[in-house]
Amino acid sequence: MAEDALPEAAERRLRSGAWSSGLSSADFAACLAMGLEPVGLVQGFCVMRWGWYGTGNPYMSPWSPYASSGGRGYSEVFRCPHYGYVMSGEHRTWGQNYEQTWVEDAWHQGFGSAYARLVQEAAQAGAHGVIGVVDSVRHLSDMSVTEFHMLGTAVVVGGATHPSGAPPWTTYLAGQRLAKLIEAGFMPVSLAVAMSSVRVWAYCMTDYLMEGRNFSWGGYGAQEVDQVVRARMAVRQIARKHVRDQLGGDSLHGARMQTSGWSLAEGDEVVECTLRGTRVRRYKDFGPVVPPVPTVRLT
Repeated sequence: MAEDALPEAAERRLRSGAWSSGLSSADFAACLAMGLEPVGLVQGFCVMRWGWYGTGNPYMSPWSPYASSGGRGYSEVFRCPHYGYVMSGEHRTWGQNYEQTWVEDAWHQGFGSAYARLVQEAAQAGAHGVIGVVDSVRHLSDMSVTEFHMLGTAVVVGGATHPSGAPPWTTYLAGQRLAKLIEAGFMPVSLAVAMSSVRVWAYCMTDYLMEGRNFSWGGYGAQEVDQVVRARMAVRQIARKHVRDQLGGDSLHGARMQTSGWSLAEGDEVVECTLRGTRVRRYKDFGPVVPPVPTVRLT
């Protein structure tokens, strides 16, 4: 063999064309062992802007027709307990927690657009599925502009035919985690992602306690900020409900819940929760995956 000749395996690889992958070496080896062959890196992208229905005011009253949930979402009213006391004119005699359904709708529209483009790229590449999906959501400025970006590795199942018209399946999983899922008899269907948003319009007790003032008997002791607690419980429950609505009769695997919030003024705040996972469906009983084969030999 001439000194400048390439090994037969290298020539075959070069002739087959280039492909890209976002997998680590371990995940790549595990996927090959399952018969999944990467065909390329795919992505989806979307930029969304939304405001407060022209008010430009994040402190608008919850009694506004734009702030209300229209009976579609969570809402809870809190009343001042200081009846009979002489209070100042600035005293906040009522408060409300309410689900910001228009924020959720806008978020899901942006995420759904990025996800649809990811799936479209995978379908154009002839992939059966997309594994190891990574998504990011970040604010680009202080003008309610949000960027949605998704990235994953499109794969084909060796020797399998693609059902006509069926979109590629998607999953956050890759490598051994995906192998164990398939070994247990489950197959990924799609991503299941939901976001919920709750606005806290504070009443007097929430305002006082969030400022650090204490109103327990005797002037000392610990007190629970009931309105904030109920808002943070509600935002998690809403996110779980939104995901359940996406699952149908399937299950959620690898769930990750992230909650964030920011203070507005005088005890007011916004709390948001994002729940991510992979929708999976049982297709067989437990069966061990074929043992992995070496991808690199030293001899």
